[in-house]
Amino acid sequence: PKTDIVFLKVHKSASSTVMNILFRFGETHNLTFAFPIGGGNQLFYPHHFLARFVRGFSPRSPHRFNILCHHMRFLQAEVQKVVSSSAVYFSILRNPVQLMESSFVYYKGTLAFSRARSLEEFLSQPYLYYNPADRDSHYARNLMTFDFGFNPNGDVSTKRVQLMLGAIEASFDLVLISEYFDESMVLLKEMLCWDLDSVVSFPLNSRDSSTKSPLPDTIVEKIKNWNRLDWEIYTHFNRTFWERIDRDIGRERMQQEVMALRKRRAELARTCLQGMGSVAPKDIKDSSLRPLQHGSAKILGYNLKQGLDKETEHMCRRLVTPELQYSSALYKKQFAQKHP
Repeated sequence: PKTDIVFLKVHKSASSTVMNILFRFGETHNLTFAFPIGGGNQLFYPHHFLARFVRGFSPRSPHRFNILCHHMRFLQAEVQKVVSSSAVYFSILRNPVQLMESSFVYYKGTLAFSRARSLEEFLSQPYLYYNPADRDSHYARNLMTFDFGFNPNGDVSTKRVQLMLGAIEASFDLVLISEYFDESMVLLKEMLCWDLDSVVSFPLNSRDSSTKSPLPDTIVEKIKNWNRLDWEIYTHFNRTFWERIDRDIGRERMQQEVMALRKRRAELARTCLQGMGSVAPKDIKDSSLRPLQHGSAKILGYNLKQGLDKETEHMCRRLVTPELQYSSALYKKQFAQKHP
């Protein structure tokens, strides 16, 4: 199994669920994480990543960390200073239409979104609300482009798009697609040589469907145009994703692998969860399992079954622990005071 990993955690793209997978694997195998100085869950985002943002990094004795997965704005030359040269790089993308709709609800407090009453209103005259100079403007346009380290307001010439796609392909070994999450996990498992249980997960940081509504076609087109760079990235890697499946696995075997993954997830849900699925934040009984609530989204969580034996309880709890709580537990463990 591969243990040196860089995961570019792209916002609102099922990346918290992927992070849980990395946290569990790292904890099980006693790996080190590249944590932000002072803890927290972001490596000084939205600044481009710098090696000195990582606790324990020193240019004089470059200590290599196994897993780098906290929110960052990608800058490969700096990332290479904190991980081994053989590290595997991967990321995950989401359809920019759903991404924008999700961001509008989740980041409602940002300057660009707070003044618009609806996404429709924002898109009718984006420059009335959007100012690229605002410190949080990146949430409102081409967010994936920004997270990959590029200028979200760059022009959309064919040449520039080709350069951007080429740069991502040169840096990343695998780019996953959140709409095909289970297929993505199978590809990830194959690339990392992990077993099935290492990539099984329950959806984390997902929001209640009561705040979701289908978008009319006119809005969909406006979102694509407004986020044209994201759209180019997404359509390109959605295509290469399926090409890779055809080349490395084949559709038939992929189908079998996905079925095995879903079967295992259902087994774990029966073992671990009260009521088999996620619940609204107000219904989560154990406060340590409550996810952070943000913007006007309702972020769902889970209740564990009562009376599980100690080992099962530990396994189940790790599957449903929200990202911030899990991250801070691992941080404390990694930097526990070393007493003589």
